[in-house]
Amino acid sequence: MLKIGITGQAGFVGSHLYNTLDLFRDEFERIDFQKEYFEDKNKLNDFVSQCDVIVHLAAMNRHNNPQIIYDTNLGLIQKLVKSLDETKSKAHIIFSSSTQEEKENLYGKSKRDGRELLIKWSKNSLGKFTGMIIPNVFGPFGHPNYNSVIATFCYKLSHNETPKIDVDGDLKLIYVGELVDAILNEIRSKKGNPEILVRHTFESKVSEILKLLEVYKEEYQNKGTIPLISNTFELNLFNTFRCYMDIKNHFPVKFVKHIDDRGAFVEIIRLGVGGQVSFSTTVPNITRGNHYHTRKIERFAVIKGKALIQLRRIGTEEVLDFYLDGNEPSYVDMPIWYTHNIKNIGDEVLYTNFWINEPFDPNNPDTYFENV
Repeated sequence: MLKIGITGQAGFVGSHLYNTLDLFRDEFERIDFQKEYFEDKNKLNDFVSQCDVIVHLAAMNRHNNPQIIYDTNLGLIQKLVKSLDETKSKAHIIFSSSTQEEKENLYGKSKRDGRELLIKWSKNSLGKFTGMIIPNVFGPFGHPNYNSVIATFCYKLSHNETPKIDVDGDLKLIYVGELVDAILNEIRSKKGNPEILVRHTFESKVSEILKLLEVYKEEYQNKGTIPLISNTFELNLFNTFRCYMDIKNHFPVKFVKHIDDRGAFVEIIRLGVGGQVSFSTTVPNITRGNHYHTRKIERFAVIKGKALIQLRRIGTEEVLDFYLDGNEPSYVDMPIWYTHNIKNIGDEVLYTNFWINEPFDPNNPDTYFENV
């Protein structure tokens, strides 16, 4: 079993990689890293000595003073190299560099010079080194005004602000889940490669991406409609947008209930995509679910009885509680990377409609069990 450590474990890419490694517990063991280790030689050496693979993601992306970016990023690598030498490590070091290497800015120079330091270390040691040149990365839980323009757009739109385009350039993009897959491939290869150009999976004008996100804001956040999704990029972009919404205060959303002398009619979901619709009954005090998805879009709609729906983002402790009552039919949507469940908290049978955007495939279920 390979022991994997991630510097920058709590960051945008680092947290996605850390959580994904947990899905392969029979193959990998995660060695915990805290950013304070870089300030404590003994703790850093202890971390390095435990690892078969170290994915170096820790870096500063933005600062008002570019020289501080350069000094910080190179300083982190110098500390890592010193620790590798002192512990006589034979680890496989995987370094996250950037296409900014080609540009004349101090961030790009910090990545280029840092990669050269690690290449030199690998030549003078028994360790292996892989340098990954990575395009623009987007996905859930990135920091607005820091990680990517998509994170900024998603945050502003979902919080009723108006994004502005400074330069309508072409963006070469990779989804964070696709990048994690590329890193896992390098880990599994057990080979070094000083320069791997990670290919982008989508290219678009900034303005075209903003148009799509504005559609998601209007159709999904404002109206509750699942929009038309034409390809994998749009699915990833939509799932990214959903994770920036204030879900704690957005859900549950009440349906419009139409009543006449025949009874009641409620429209559960309006779709631009297909998927699978299910219906369930749940007896009192029974809980369903306690699992999460990494790509699926899912809606729980309570139409009779009383339910508690709970959500918790993987890697965090806060549990979100949503109380739903069939007397006022309502729904909660499940963001990706949130484990979720539904419990009948009433005295009668609970009636629930479930919709998910793809039929269940036992060979590729995208369903991972973890208690809320």
